[in-house]
Amino acid sequence: MLTTDICEVEFRNPLMLAAGIMGSNASSMNWILKSGAAGVVSKSFSLNPHPGYVNPTTVAVDGGIINAIGLSNPGVWNFKEELAKINRRGNVVIASIYGATPDEFAALVGEVQGLVDMIELNISCPHAMDGYGASIGQSCDLSHTIVSAAKDASDVPIIAKLTPNVTDICEIAVTCEDAGADALSLINTLGPGMKINIDVAKPVLSNRFGGMSGKAIKPIAVSNVYSVFEAVDIPLIGVGGIYSFEDVVEFIFAGARAVQIGTAIMDEGVEVFSKINQDLEKFMIEKGYDSIDEMVGIAHD
Repeated sequence: MLTTDICEVEFRNPLMLAAGIMGSNASSMNWILKSGAAGVVSKSFSLNPHPGYVNPTTVAVDGGIINAIGLSNPGVWNFKEELAKINRRGNVVIASIYGATPDEFAALVGEVQGLVDMIELNISCPHAMDGYGASIGQSCDLSHTIVSAAKDASDVPIIAKLTPNVTDICEIAVTCEDAGADALSLINTLGPGMKINIDVAKPVLSNRFGGMSGKAIKPIAVSNVYSVFEAVDIPLIGVGGIYSFEDVVEFIFAGARAVQIGTAIMDEGVEVFSKINQDLEKFMIEKGYDSIDEMVGIAHD
């Protein structure tokens, strides 16, 4: 009943771990899979090790958190060791990668595609260092170039992760589809945002600015999924502020075939996956839905 598929990759339920939380090593990602997620998206990584920003890198605010990690990671050659230890039996493993040039993205694809089922391109981080992230995803030309390079190098489906911090997200979505993206995930964090410590009169984060996630951004994410669903023909994955089965249903009705969960794990624990699955199945039985397929995009009817 809960199964769904994206680009002929089957998920036993529509829930995944979002990139950035508990995706740094195999043990935590395996824990997430055992806790009820059908798939995991790794923390974003690059060709070479990247230090990111110094602490503090996260701060709680009303309705969510603001973070500026700076895409810290140990580099692809170290990360490949973790990917190889993830339990892929009955599970879907997705690598989140980032770079500054088409060649970097293509090289990363070549390095990891044998270890994963899909690859997500992080072209949308609002607090990246050195020109990575949203500086790509806010440009149609750069998005097209990066997606095209990754797709040409890949034997597995390519997902482009979109930023909401644009004038027209549909324009970027269509560009990524035209470039060969097999699916889209949306949205990445909203921002940049800031919290100021009034006792010392300084921003809390070491980077000053960061991207906001959590419950407060869900209505924006749902709206973006709804709009993009009408603009493209490729599958969508909803991300942003998902805490309950009701949130999942909203995203599916708006047009998503699956969703990713991140910030809720910090508040609800890894049990959030099994609880949402149980509640979602109960909802579907009560409403007479036999499959996720029946529900995708019906808010447009």
